[in-house]
Amino acid sequence: MGLPQVLQAMEAACRRAGRDPREVRLVAVTKGRSVEEIQDKVLRFGSFPLGESRVQEALKKMEVLKAEWHLIGPLQRNKAKFAPRFTLIHSLDSLRLAEALDRVGAKAGMRLKVLVEVNLGREPQKHGFLEEELPEALARIREMEHLSVLGLMTVPPIGPEAVVRPIFRRLSELADRYGLPERSMGMSDDFPIAIEEGATLVRVGRALFVD
Repeated sequence: MGLPQVLQAMEAACRRAGRDPREVRLVAVTKGRSVEEIQDKVLRFGSFPLGESRVQEALKKMEVLKAEWHLIGPLQRNKAKFAPRFTLIHSLDSLRLAEALDRVGAKAGMRLKVLVEVNLGREPQKHGFLEEELPEALARIREMEHLSVLGLMTVPPIGPEAVVRPIFRRLSELADRYGLPERSMGMSDDFPIAIEEGATLVRVGRALFVD
C-alpha cells in the first residue's frame, strides 16, 4: 500500500464520517523493520510517531532515528524504567504496571503520558482491563501524581467488519464517558473502520512497508 496511500485512506475515512482529518494521527508501527526501511518507507514522507512493541528494539532505533516514539506493545514491569524514553505508552494494562510507572515518573520528575488498554473482545490471551474493571481502574490511575491518562486503547478480535466495528464504537463510547480525548485503535486491516468510529491514533505497520 505505502504511506501516501494510507494517508489517502485515512482522509477518505474521515470524510465518510464527517471528521476533520487533523483529528487522526498515524502511528507508524516499525517493529521488525530496519532503520533503512523506516527512513525509506516512513520518514522521507515527513515526521510521524513511530510505534514499537518491544522496549529493547525501540532503544536501539532511538540511538539512530530522531522521532516521537510510542510504545504499543505490552510493557513488563522490569522494563518500566525505560518508559520516560517514550512520548506515549499505549499499553497500560494493569494496576501493578500503573504503580510501577508512577514510581518511575516520580523518580524522573515527570508525568508519563499513558493510554489504558481495554480488552473489549474479552480474549484471555490479550492484555488489558475488562470493561467492568475500567471504572475502578481509571479512578485509581487518575489518582497517581506522575501519570497522565490521555485515552484508551484496544485490539479487537480478528474478524470481519461486523466483529471489529462494534468494538471500536464501544471504545469511543467509553472514552467519551470518561472524558478522555485519545482513542488508539485500528491497524493495517481495519484502520478505516476505526477512524469512522472515532479513532484518534491508528497503529499501522504492514500497509506502510508492503508494496
